[in-house]
Amino acid sequence: MDAIDKLLAQIKAEYDEAKSEEQQPKPNVVKSFVPTPPKSLSLIDNLLSEVKADFATQDAAIELQKQQELEQELIRQQQIKAQQLEALKKQAKEWLDKLDPFSPEGLWFERFSESYPSKLEAAIEYLQNNE
Repeated sequence: MDAIDKLLAQIKAEYDEAKSEEQQPKPNVVKSFVPTPPKSLSLIDNLLSEVKADFATQDAAIELQKQQELEQELIRQQQIKAQQLEALKKQAKEWLDKLDPFSPEGLWFERFSESYPSKLEAAIEYLQNNE
């Protein structure tokens, strides 16, 4: 039994030694696991800055797209107005060609058109207001 006692004593000594090492904190180990606040804050700040920059870029792209869509809509509306004006000019020319200058309407229109640069412009104004 002497060999068993020696073996048990050796195991107990190793166990006590390991236990005493665990109870004493090693300063280097603790320091290496605790991140320093400035580094972690700077990482968080950098990540937040990147996220903000990404959102700003996306917002700018969306705003640019909206602005381009508005410009396209404005161009489309101007084209529609130009087409309508051309159609109205054609209608005014046809109306002027059919107008008898000596009829009551023709005489009235002659006076009406005196305040306009041309009879065509007067006819366009007249037809716009009487549609």
